[in-house]
Amino acid sequence: MRPRFTLAGQFLALQLMIVVAVLLAVVGVSVAQADARFRQVEGQSMLAVAESAASMGAVRTGLTNPDRQGILQPTAERLRGLSNADHLVIAGTDRRMRSSADPRRIGQTIDLSESTVLSGRTWIGVMAIGEERVLAAHVPVIDGDGEIVGVAAAGRTYPGPVGQVATAAPTLLVYLGIASVLGVAGSLLLARRIKRQTLGLEPEDITRLAEDRTAMLHGIKEGVLGLDRDNRVTLVNDKAAELLRLPPDAAGRTLSELGVEPDIYSVLTDRVQEPDRVVLMGDRLVTLNWMPLNSGDRSIGSVTTMRDRTDLAKLQQELDLTLTTTEALRAQAHEFSNQLHVITGLLELEEYDEVARYVNTIGGARTQLADDVTSRVADSSVAALLIAKASLAAEQDVALRVSELTRLGAQDEQLSADLVTVVGNLVDNALDAVRGDEAAWVEVELVEHDDAVRLRVRDSGRGVPPELVQEVFRRGFSTKGAGGAYRGVGLALVRLVCSRRGGAVGVEGAEFTAWLPHRRYRTEAS
Repeated sequence: MRPRFTLAGQFLALQLMIVVAVLLAVVGVSVAQADARFRQVEGQSMLAVAESAASMGAVRTGLTNPDRQGILQPTAERLRGLSNADHLVIAGTDRRMRSSADPRRIGQTIDLSESTVLSGRTWIGVMAIGEERVLAAHVPVIDGDGEIVGVAAAGRTYPGPVGQVATAAPTLLVYLGIASVLGVAGSLLLARRIKRQTLGLEPEDITRLAEDRTAMLHGIKEGVLGLDRDNRVTLVNDKAAELLRLPPDAAGRTLSELGVEPDIYSVLTDRVQEPDRVVLMGDRLVTLNWMPLNSGDRSIGSVTTMRDRTDLAKLQQELDLTLTTTEALRAQAHEFSNQLHVITGLLELEEYDEVARYVNTIGGARTQLADDVTSRVADSSVAALLIAKASLAAEQDVALRVSELTRLGAQDEQLSADLVTVVGNLVDNALDAVRGDEAAWVEVELVEHDDAVRLRVRDSGRGVPPELVQEVFRRGFSTKGAGGAYRGVGLALVRLVCSRRGGAVGVEGAEFTAWLPHRRYRTEAS
């Protein structure tokens, strides 16, 4: 098992690597500086030695008088010893050495290939003397007539890399000490600060936590969307991306750049949010919960959870239909019970003619209602719904009537189910709107055209204000007030059902109008 380094240990190792890299760079710079300094200082020193040698009369005499050449070697060595030069060579214009620190080299040729001394100019540079690399200064020896009669070359042996490093060693040791102390202290302080910011977690713990968070984020069925203060996506899971139709690279981009619809954009960025907000996303009915994210007193963004309630809302509508039927049966049972009490009382009073007249009256009214509906609505599901709603309306002291213009034939199973959903929700909405009003009424009109069924529901209420015409469908608006997770779902579901069929729904005042195309017409059009 590999040893597990703590965060402080990793920072220390990284800092030491940086220190070593910096020291290597410092060594290079120091060696370069030492080399430049050696060339400048020693070059000038050797130039002074060479000029002193070139100006000596014994040197000029030894070079111009062959019989006096013997004085060159002792003269040069004496001057070399006084000047602490490593080399002092006297050569003639033929480049042959007349003196040298190594007597064995006398008579050999001196390398003047790069030197400008024979042209009368001094020269400082690097040359080879034997196997040594020498920093040399060349000065021409000039006789009394101004003629060049030889060369005086003074040199200092060039130090190797080890020598240059040794020269810079004191400075390097100071740098090493300072860098080591700063590196260790900086590593400990940085590790301490980062561990405080990461709640004491090591890098492996942070990695595992991020992996677990990502797995959980994409594993839950609810959509999760995180935004920063600039409405830029910071996190989004698969379900949220599907509902909002976001591309795979949505993270880091703003909602505007991603082309989110304006109404959805306003919901996701609205700072005033109520819980369980119902919106339509495409053909899905979604409940949103928005929560702000704060760091101390500073807002850093928000997170929104999204629950797809389409199927659940449809199930709820089916349950509401069942409850409506149950309530209608209960209301009818209650009404029948009262009527039976009246009949029983009349029979006990032996008012037989009155009994017959009463039975004909109540039977005729109910038969007239049923005949009125079934004569205009041939679809049994819609007709049964209207009869049940009429009983509920009567119990609320609201008159539910079917328009004389109503004409609806039998429909296919899917359209019939959609009509039941739309009619039931619009009638319920109208009954709620006129609840408690005097002489309240609700009118339903169903007209079948060649390509669609038109539904119109009117009531005696005040209607929807013009500024809320779009809101009643878009955001699950409800005139019933707060108090439930599914307030306002009915109208949103009506719009969803109409949109799925390629139709539409609208409102003007107290009149709602819905268009539901026949399935066959929508298929042909597509």
